Amino acid sequence: ESQTLWGIVQGGAYRDLRQENATFIADQSFDGYAVGGSLGKSKDEMHQVLEWTIPLLPQEKPRHLLGIGEIEDIFQVVKRGIDLFDCVAPTRMARTGTMFVQEAERFRIHIQNARFKDDPRPIDEGCHCYTCCNYSRAYLRHLFVAKELSAVRLASIHNLHFIESLMRNIRTAIREGRLAALSREWLDP
Repeated sequence: ESQTLWGIVQGGAYRDLRQENATFIADQSFDGYAVGGSLGKSKDEMHQVLEWTIPLLPQEKPRHLLGIGEIEDIFQVVKRGIDLFDCVAPTRMARTGTMFVQEAERFRIHIQNARFKDDPRPIDEGCHCYTCCNYSRAYLRHLFVAKELSAVRLASIHNLHFIESLMRNIRTAIREGRLAALSREWLDP
């Protein structure tokens, strides 16, 4: 009873195939709809695929994009009508010591850089995750350099919390009619 069945729209970066498949899938009684397969070779092509596809899917049902995880992309796909997405990026990046930080270039730092050796700050000073509340950048760098397994776990906790917090903020902004303002705050500071 708690399982749902979702239709997945395919068709590569071909408008006619995407629209034909989206129309067919939308006519089926699915609990939600996903956009999958190849989304083109660039972010512009991905956006174009979504602009062809999303208007053809029922608005009253959730729409999922497979494999999206960059902060900039999250804002772009939400703006185009995506409700849910999944990606391994937060945990994959955590395994290499790359962690999300709102005020950093491309929203990330690489904790193994020497500049963090004596840095007493949390990963992200505005974050309230377990990792940021209990460990410094210097200590996390030490864990990675020492190849301690707890480093990956703590980095993953932070990155997942960061994405979940961002999505909470996006949902609130949508309800309050200020998604464009939130997007500018993050992408055009």
